[in-house]
Order: sequence, then structure tokens, then C-alpha cells
Amino acid sequence: MMLSETFKRVKAASKSLVFLTDDRRNEVLQALANAIENHIDCLLAANTIDLSCMDKANPMYDRLQLTPQRLHAIANDMRHVSQLPSPLGRTLKEKTLDNGLHLRRVSTPFGVIGMIYEARPNVTFDVFSLCFKSGNACILKGGKDADESNRAGVALIHNVLKAYNINPSVVELLPASHEATEELLTAVGFVDLCIPRGSKRLIDFVRNTAKVPVIETGAGVVHCYFDEAGDLTMGRDIITNAKCRRCSVCNALDTLLVHRNRLQDLPQLCSQLAEKGVKLHADSEAYHVLEGHYPSQLLALVTADIWHTEWLSMQMGIKTVSSIEEALDHISTYGSGHSESIVTEDIEKQHQFQTMVDAACVYVNAPTSFTDGGQFGLGAEIGISTQKLGARGPMALEEITTYKWLIEGRGQVRS
Repeated sequence: MMLSETFKRVKAASKSLVFLTDDRRNEVLQALANAIENHIDCLLAANTIDLSCMDKANPMYDRLQLTPQRLHAIANDMRHVSQLPSPLGRTLKEKTLDNGLHLRRVSTPFGVIGMIYEARPNVTFDVFSLCFKSGNACILKGGKDADESNRAGVALIHNVLKAYNINPSVVELLPASHEATEELLTAVGFVDLCIPRGSKRLIDFVRNTAKVPVIETGAGVVHCYFDEAGDLTMGRDIITNAKCRRCSVCNALDTLLVHRNRLQDLPQLCSQLAEKGVKLHADSEAYHVLEGHYPSQLLALVTADIWHTEWLSMQMGIKTVSSIEEALDHISTYGSGHSESIVTEDIEKQHQFQTMVDAACVYVNAPTSFTDGGQFGLGAEIGISTQKLGARGPMALEEITTYKWLIEGRGQVRS
């Protein structure tokens, strides 16, 4: 497969974006939001084809599925992005040297951003809106599970761009093949930044294959520690929301850590999980406390090391710990640097957790389900970075811009 001509088109089209005003960008995004809502039937028809090829029991089914409500939410997120301040042309630093040279560090687009994602057709619209607003062209590489949905989405975007006399190649969708992923990751000179969003397997492949710069996002093994001083009602609600709001997303709860002195409260902590059909994989201490108080068909004794598991389904691990230090050690060993939470009324424990946990998002008395660009007031997100170099946490407009130095002089020369 030779995609070099596609890469060249996108690279050339990216140059034209610098001439668009922010008002024009916003007008296009608002028109696209309206187009999404006016073409819901078309987008759902394409999505139905994808859904027909996937087992409903597959944890990815929920991620793949579009509904009228989700499409309206996508459109509203796009409108929100259009209303945000432009991230471009901002003076980030400014000074005048002793020799009279005036220096400014100014925010600019990366240029061309490659996005690799799996069964998430909403990402097609989210990525385009953020890239377009920030002056970046984008090359999309979706998974085969969502190919019909992605193609319908990009066709709609192209139609709106053409109506505004904008080169449609500012966004292109690659074939849903393994070979296309490899070509994108090695498109040196054409792709300025690549962002993978998906499973640990995908992230590992990208890390090992890429010759272009990469920001890792996606995979999350997420914990909640219920401390000895945790509020029972608050803890129950936080755990339920973190696990059940959408179990197939990367901020969903994977492992509940419970202080040994609060084991007697475990049946109440998990009562709403039982109502929602969550299967618990509990260590021996937690298992014996839950036995007889939790549906037997939804309760399993841990017999292997499952603590690295990102469940992405209505399943969760439960581990007993004797102290916050043991909880922190478990998170350090098994966490992915995504999102971690503590439930406690002890102020010192709150500060200890915030200081010691090495993750992009650290919560006190709140569920990890809030790790989301929209919830953080950033508009739609392009992904959640779990690395430390560059962007970290929800990535939105600011995180997909870079900068350049502008230097103005009056004939100064260096000795």
C-alpha cells in the first residue's frame, strides 16, 4: 500500500489553514454541527452496518454504537469548541535582551496530526473539530470495526468544507488496514505528530513502530482506594459511577482497594454494583465478606494475578490493603498513569495520596469518570495522555499546538 500521495495532499492542504481567520473556523464548525444533526439518519445507517458485524457482548460494542443522543452530544461538543478562544498566535513568553533584540514565543499549529483509533466513531468528529480549530490538518486511521461510520463522518465533513471553499484534504481517512497504520507511523516529513488512542496492544505497537513523534493516550488501569476514614455513602456512589457510567471507556474503574478495617462495609459499598450486574473478582478476604451478600453468579475468587487488567466491561477487581501505603504501592505497581481516586475524610491522607500518586489525574472524593476534556471545560478531547513529556491528561486545543520564537532586531550582530 502506497499512501504517499494522500500524505502529500494533506501536507499541502495544511498550509492553507494558516490563512483562515478564527471566525471562519468557528463558522465552519458550527455548520458541521448543524450538518451532523441534519444527517442523523445517514450516520446511524452507516453505524448500523458496523454494529451488525460485532457481538453485542463485546465490550467494544458500546464504544462503537452511535445514537441520536450521542450525535446531538457530538454536535454540541463541536459548538463548544467553536466558542473557545483560539489557541493560535498567543504570546507565551516575551522579553527584550540587553542588546535590544526583542523575543516572543508564539503558539502555532503542529501542522499535520495523525490519529489512530479503534471502535470509536465519535473520535472522527472530535479530532477534526480540535485540529481544525487549532489550525492543524489531520490524517485519521480508524479501526475496521467502525469503518462505515468513520467514512460517513468524513464524507459529511468534506461536504461542509467544500461548501466553504476549503480544501477537503485538511482531513483524510486512511484504509482500515494494518498496513495503513504502519505507513502513517513512518510518514517522516509528512506527519508532525501521531496520537494513538486505544488498547494497550495498539499503544505498544505504535511505540515500537513509529518513526514520527508520538504522544501516547488511551489505556488506563484505574483504581479507587476506599480508606479507613472514607464516607460510606459517598464511597458507594463514587465507586458505582466510576465503574458503571460507561464501563468501556478508559477512565472506568478497574480495581477497588479497600482498607482492611472497612471490609465489613464492603457489601454496602458494592450494593449498587450488584443491581447493575457487575462481576467482582475479589481477593480471599473480600470474597469471604461478600459471600452471601452479593449474587454468587457475579462473585469470583481471584486465583491469578488479574491486577494489570483493564476490564472495559462490567467486571472489576477488589483487593484488601492494610494501609494507604499499601494502596499506594499497589497503584505504583499496577497503575498506568491515567486516573486514580481516594475516598477519605482524613485531610492528611488526601494530601499524601495527591502527592504520592503518579498519574495524569488524581481525585479526592470524586469518581475517575470526570477524566474527560469536555468535563474539564476543554471542549472535546483528542485523547488522554498518560505520559509525562509534553501533554499530560485530557488533550484539547492547547495540547495540540506548539510554538516558535519570533526575534526582531535593528541590525544587531553577534560578537
